[in-house]
Amino acid sequence: MTRKKVKLAYIANDSIRKATFKKRKKGLLKKVSELSTLCGIDACAILYGPYDSQPEVWPSPLEVQRVVAHFKKMPEMEQSKKMVNQESFLKQRVAKGNEQLKKQRKDNREKEITQVMFQSLTGKGLETLNIVDFFDLGWMIDQNLEEITKRIESLKKEAQSLQVAAVGQLIIKNGGQVPEEKPTFDTMDAIQGQQWFVDLVNPNEQMGFVGDDMMLPFGDGNQNAIWPNGFFP
Repeated sequence: MTRKKVKLAYIANDSIRKATFKKRKKGLLKKVSELSTLCGIDACAILYGPYDSQPEVWPSPLEVQRVVAHFKKMPEMEQSKKMVNQESFLKQRVAKGNEQLKKQRKDNREKEITQVMFQSLTGKGLETLNIVDFFDLGWMIDQNLEEITKRIESLKKEAQSLQVAAVGQLIIKNGGQVPEEKPTFDTMDAIQGQQWFVDLVNPNEQMGFVGDDMMLPFGDGNQNAIWPNGFFP
């Protein structure tokens, strides 16, 4: 059974607030003790509450004084380097959440535009797209064309290397004599022999189109595209 998520707000009921204070105070002191024991660090805790006449300290008043004195001997910059209050902590959490949300929106947008791009290959019209969608679609097409061009160039170099290696083998077999006819390789045949190229040429088989439903592969985006918009800078 999962624990119910606690709403971080002031507890108006006095009895519930008092019970919560005692329970969480005990848990906090236990965590501080475990942290100090497991990690071998100096730690202390001072708790002021409306239900006790004196503040509760852990592990002892003398130990608390020693830890506090050690802290005060540190340079002022070092003291506040990693110090946060509730406001700054929440701001950090909000900023981190906003970054994650921005990244997720960008990922979702890339998947959405990729789906539109592959659907257009099946003949689906683009009448419902607005100007921003067209910019994003153009950016996505540029990225795919750039990846295809890089792959073709890579395969051309690979084919040339194979040709040179084959010539070298013939020279060795002929006792160091260069053969009159050099073996040739059809570069496009080599390219089409690669599974990735077959998948690109036949997107319907790779993407599994069934009407408007499909599953799409997604790759890393290139940030040097010329298409300006908020999702693909």
